Amino acid sequence: MSKVPSLNYDKVIRALQRAGWVVVRQRGSHIRLQKHVGNEVLKIIVPAHKPIKRSTLSHILKQARISLDDFLNYL
Repeated sequence: MSKVPSLNYDKVIRALQRAGWVVVRQRGSHIRLQKHVGNEVLKIIVPAHKPIKRSTLSHILKQARISLDDFLNYL
């Protein structure tokens, strides 16, 4: 398994949008995305940082229920 990369927020947002996430709003440096999965609505917040720390990106992917390999394919 590869390591979580250190990426700028715009690349992370673009990859999540390819995975079906929609940007709902931005307030300051926090960008909220959501995705409808079955009966539930998943919500995540991505900080507008350049770059996003590896640990932060790892937690975002865990909340988004996306594996690292799938995420890297969306890049």
